[in-house]
Amino acid sequence: MNALVGQSGGPTSVINSSLAGVVDACVKSPKVKQVFGMRFGIEGVLGNDLLDLAALDAATIKGLRSTPGSALGSSRLKLKEEHFGPILKQLKKHDIRYFFMIGGNDTMDTIHRVVEYAQEHGWEMTGVGVPKTVDNDLHGTDHTPGFASAARYVALSVQQAGVLARDMQRVDQFVIFQTVGRSAGWLPAASACVRHSNGDAPHVLLLPERAFDREAFLNLVADKQKKHGFVSIVCGEGITNADGSPVSASATRDRFNNIEFGAMGGTSAAMMLHRMLSNEFGWRGEFQVTESLQMCAADRAVKLDYDEAYGCGREAVRLALKGEGGVMVTIQRTSKPKEPYSATFGTAPLREVANHERPMPDRYIAKNGMDVTSAFLDYARPLIGPLPEYTALPKPRRVTSAASQ
Repeated sequence: MNALVGQSGGPTSVINSSLAGVVDACVKSPKVKQVFGMRFGIEGVLGNDLLDLAALDAATIKGLRSTPGSALGSSRLKLKEEHFGPILKQLKKHDIRYFFMIGGNDTMDTIHRVVEYAQEHGWEMTGVGVPKTVDNDLHGTDHTPGFASAARYVALSVQQAGVLARDMQRVDQFVIFQTVGRSAGWLPAASACVRHSNGDAPHVLLLPERAFDREAFLNLVADKQKKHGFVSIVCGEGITNADGSPVSASATRDRFNNIEFGAMGGTSAAMMLHRMLSNEFGWRGEFQVTESLQMCAADRAVKLDYDEAYGCGREAVRLALKGEGGVMVTIQRTSKPKEPYSATFGTAPLREVANHERPMPDRYIAKNGMDVTSAFLDYARPLIGPLPEYTALPKPRRVTSAASQ
């Protein structure tokens, strides 16, 4: 029987490692005759744009394990009823019995709907999802492949920008870093892992799980700037006001009805916060919106992330060959806080993953809503790995010259 694999949604630094895991496991199984890759997600099935992945040489598959981006190409096509007939026709044409997709919530929904349609029309097929998202908001898993590397990118960026802001505080009084992530604050929260001593950036975290409170935000910013001479702020792109409107003021939506915070011609949350602080305090400052760089920075990727992404791909094939379909592979942490990190694989039903998001739990968010707790740091630090600690000169003491004595 033949297998089909695709990638969908936003890329990550390690999504191709998952692809390599699927291909390796399929090629080595006597139950799989051929493994095809769909170009540009489900659009590749509709357009009969398939790649024979089993024909790739070993060096190419190995190279995928450390290549960022989405090697097969991605898609955000939202399936409509008229798509399912042509998709099933292609699945039958290529004798596809194992169906894998690597992605997030919307991707899991795609797998579930395609397999359900096929089975309703007499075509037996096993579908298994491989988790992927830098947002870390997939239901049923401790964390997602892609998150650790993106979190490390954010943490290092905020740390290094914080050092610069500290040294330039007589010129710029604040710096704002915006992360991706529509409705979950896992990435902005990860920036707190770089703090080594009092006063280190970041000072204020704005998480989508908490409504933006302008007055409380301005008061906290003023307090932090007074204490440290500058203030470092990290915000999630999807932060909203109490009425649910985005702080970014973006109104552009994608095909899945998700707000596109980086849409051309729109504003960003960081830009709006910059205007707010400049108008309120008269300060100079800067905002940093790196968009997709967080999703493809292989130079900052985490080895654990690569390994788990590859393992998830192999596990998906193992499950499918056993006939365990309708699920997404999950990562289940087995170690306790303060213990060396360890984890195993599990599963979550595709239907549940597709219809639920996983925001940060309350126990990870500080009471003021603009910081994290020690419990979150215990969760995130083993994934991100060791972070550098930069040297800071001591504050100067008033020097008295010999002549004045």
